[in-house]
Amino acid sequence: MTGVTTGAARANFDFKSATLPLVALLIKTTDAAALVADLTRRLSDTPDFFSNDPLVIDLSAVRDSEASPDFPALIALLRRHHVLPVAVRGGNPTQTAAAVAAGLIDVPDVVLPQRHEAPQIEVQEVVREVVREVKVEVPVPGPGTLVIDKPLRSGQQVYARGADIVVLALVSNGAEVIADGNVHVYAPLRGKAIAGARGNTEARIFSTCLEPELVSIAGIYRTTEVALPPEVAGKAAQIRLVGEKLLIEAL
Repeated sequence: MTGVTTGAARANFDFKSATLPLVALLIKTTDAAALVADLTRRLSDTPDFFSNDPLVIDLSAVRDSEASPDFPALIALLRRHHVLPVAVRGGNPTQTAAAVAAGLIDVPDVVLPQRHEAPQIEVQEVVREVVREVKVEVPVPGPGTLVIDKPLRSGQQVYARGADIVVLALVSNGAEVIADGNVHVYAPLRGKAIAGARGNTEARIFSTCLEPELVSIAGIYRTTEVALPPEVAGKAAQIRLVGEKLLIEAL
């Protein structure tokens, strides 16, 4: 005879809240051909850069457009470059419906409560509450540093995920150094240098001999098709982002 267990059975699982890092792709046009061409060119500059990272497509810049992006084609292109589109946000109802039909999840924008005038006693209570919240926050450690002391030859790629990268030897033509933080090359930089790879607009590129094929910060890039000014070409220089323009300065 089978025994009967009294009381609630212990669950073999738990539901918990989770925060996951997502790559955001801000769409600035609904023109499918132009979008695919630009993405293909940009992603081809860094093949195998993404490692099946989840991505949310941000439509806030095209929300006022009556058209919708070609989501099936866009999703297929991103997946070919090892990015996994999982969600969409910021679009109008028609665009959002098209994205959901293509298999994406609608992520509503977060709306913060507006601050209202209140008596002095209530303001003091709010200040005390904010202080308590700050005290329990867990500090996030700063980015680490990946140091490379051997030459990088053509075809080699080094990526410092969540960190700066320091290279103490030659970066040859066809080699790539990529970092979520800053890129330092204390030797000739002749290949590609990509800083702020996940959108850090404060990242910078430094080199003691600037001769790159391509430099990029937070997705804004410049190739050798535009010659470097003589005051920085082959010399010690830094590159930083000002608005949507790369500024190259002698050191």
